[in-house]
Amino acid sequence: MKKLIPAYLRVILVFFAVLGAIEYLIDSEDRPAFIKFPMVSLFLFVFLFLLIAIEITFKAVDTVTYQLLTDEQKSILSETSNVSFTESSWYKDLMKKLTKSMPIENEGQLLLDHDYDGIKELDNNLPPWWVYSFYACIVFAAVYLVRFELMGSDNQEMELKKEMAQAQIDIAEYKKTAPDLMDEKTVILLTDAADLAAGKVIFTTNCVACHRADAGGQIGPNLTDDKWILGGGIKNIFHTLVNGGRDGKGMIAWKGTLKPKEMQEVASYVLSLKGTNPKDPKPSEGEIWIDSTAPKVDASVAEVSDSTSVKK
Repeated sequence: MKKLIPAYLRVILVFFAVLGAIEYLIDSEDRPAFIKFPMVSLFLFVFLFLLIAIEITFKAVDTVTYQLLTDEQKSILSETSNVSFTESSWYKDLMKKLTKSMPIENEGQLLLDHDYDGIKELDNNLPPWWVYSFYACIVFAAVYLVRFELMGSDNQEMELKKEMAQAQIDIAEYKKTAPDLMDEKTVILLTDAADLAAGKVIFTTNCVACHRADAGGQIGPNLTDDKWILGGGIKNIFHTLVNGGRDGKGMIAWKGTLKPKEMQEVASYVLSLKGTNPKDPKPSEGEIWIDSTAPKVDASVAEVSDSTSVKK
């Protein structure tokens, strides 16, 4: 028996509809669900097998039913099945509602008195679908005018600019907590014991050859005093670790060996060694570094504090 949609097409449509629903409902992150979860693949295989089995069963039922029909019933069924899509009654009813067209045999009722060299004009009404679409465009234009021109809502360009600005804010916030995206502008000093212990391990593995185990300095400078060749503080030390020391001499760049998080840990550990006074340190090099961003203390308050300490 003739069906509107062929069996093979029904199987394909249903299968991919179920597949799409599964991918939508199951959170499989960056991989398809049927690849990440083997059970999904098994379910889809069984489902496809059942779809094909159902279609084969229906085909067999139709064949048996057709063989049970009388010759007259077979003739009627054959005539009904041979009716084309455009000749079906429901299609004709739908087109009549959408167009309200006059049958060609009744066009004489629509003739106007105009006659241009034998060419006559019909007084056809506009199709309802066109009329309603025109009304919808008028309503849309009115809403658009009020919203964007009178009320000042954001147009597409303004929405894009705001989304781009928010994206930059989100990226900056993400970089603050993303260790592998850290740079000298976003790095902060670590004071937690676990972080300093991790920094000590990195220092012992990579830095003792030049700075000694106690950071007193050997080939490299003493890291326990208050003088720095390329600037102190977490940001300057992190920058030196990333890019290396002075050209032609000094420390190599560690950005190809250590991750940003590891450089943050070792830099924080180095700063924790200030004032440890190792035995036989290397003479100080560089200049005393003062953190310009640190809050300033009023001199008079400092003097009062010092005098109070002396009295105690």
